[in-house]
Amino acid sequence: MKNVAIWLLLAATLCLPLAQAADDPETQALAARLQALDADPALHELAAYERLQARQALAAAAAARGNRADALQVARWRVEIAEIAARTGTLRREVEELDRQRSDLLVEASRQEAARARREAERLRVQAQIQAEEAARLRLAAEAESSARQETEIVLDGVASDQAARLRAARAREAELARREAELMREVEDEQ
Repeated sequence: MKNVAIWLLLAATLCLPLAQAADDPETQALAARLQALDADPALHELAAYERLQARQALAAAAAARGNRADALQVARWRVEIAEIAARTGTLRREVEELDRQRSDLLVEASRQEAARARREAERLRVQAQIQAEEAARLRLAAEAESSARQETEIVLDGVASDQAARLRAARAREAELARREAELMREVEDEQ
């Protein structure tokens, strides 16, 4: 209800200067500029207070009798202020939209960077796991090789000790055979 009353008051103040300005071309030009602001969909919601002041100044200029030039100058300034305020509001909206877009882009860039960092961390984790598995495999291979070497040394020691025992047994037998041969030779010599 309150908005309807404001719009009716605004419409009445808009129509008043136009009706009064019908005879003055400069006042008509200023009224046309105000109408252009109101008709522009990008600007009609902006600078409502400044436009209202411009309409009031335009109405005062149309109604002025003695100091009409001063009232007309004030009306020009008020119309110009309304136009500047509307353009400033448009620019402010554009800046706000650009700020929102920038924020969205920064958030998206941050998301992408976080995703890239997660992928990189996962890649490094997999690489570390592969390296750990390779190190464990190499350690097991080295332990197996060491164990095989020890077994080989034990077997070689066993073979060497068997060979040494056989060699000692063969020498002992050779010595025994040489002693028997010497005994037999003595017996043969004694018999002769």
